Amino acid sequence: MPRTIAAALTPLRDAGERLDDGAFPPYLEFLHAGGLDGILALGTTGEGILLDRGERKRALELFLAGPLPVIAHCGAQSTADTVALAAHAADSGVIGIAVIGPPYFALDETALLAHFVAAAHACAPTPFYVYEFAAASGYAVPVPVIERLRELAPNLAGLKVSDSPFDRVKPYLLDGLDVFVGAESLIGEALAAGAAGAVSGLASTFPEVVVDAVRSGDSTAAGELRASVDRFPRHAGLKALLALRGVPISEDVRAPLRGLTDAERVELAELV
Repeated sequence: MPRTIAAALTPLRDAGERLDDGAFPPYLEFLHAGGLDGILALGTTGEGILLDRGERKRALELFLAGPLPVIAHCGAQSTADTVALAAHAADSGVIGIAVIGPPYFALDETALLAHFVAAAHACAPTPFYVYEFAAASGYAVPVPVIERLRELAPNLAGLKVSDSPFDRVKPYLLDGLDVFVGAESLIGEALAAGAAGAVSGLASTFPEVVVDAVRSGDSTAAGELRASVDRFPRHAGLKALLALRGVPISEDVRAPLRGLTDAERVELAELV
């Protein structure tokens, strides 16, 4: 049965400078009520790369206190931070750990493989997932790196692939690995090709829409809704919509991400 996992938002307050501890429980109950199979914490939608190591550890504890299984995104700029976060997440009881290729420097295959091996070993035997998202990391993870990683890290369980169009997802659909698609518009196509499910940013606010897309194999509505949301600053927009849906969460995001203008807030509410 394909799985639907929300790439969760991270509740923040004080203009995005602090975690909003009190907003986590009602938010996580909302996600649970939406029929999800789990959450990915502190990924792209969760602003994880913008939080310091202590904040990420604390946020993970708050996510784990909720009712849904948690996969922790532990990707960071340095291998040392990635390893430390992966080890902490494994010790904390997550069901999986995901790591994106470090952004900024376009690493060659040797350096990238060493980085992933170190992270996978730090969390073993917890299942390890490579997070492939060329638009965020600045480069794609070469398929030979994944194949070599399988030999060196027995806990490699799969990938989250957020690339599009589908031609950029297809090479990562390797036998024996669970691949979760990130682009909501590609859910139907990816499932038909053997994907294990979706890890969706849209599901952070509209879990029932993405759950339906995964169950039915028809991702038209989910793709259209995501395209509408992406006309606005995405993180603040999703948080604003979540508040409109009754979840007590603020629009605050961590700089340099920006909030909504008054005009954007009105337009977003009317559109979605």
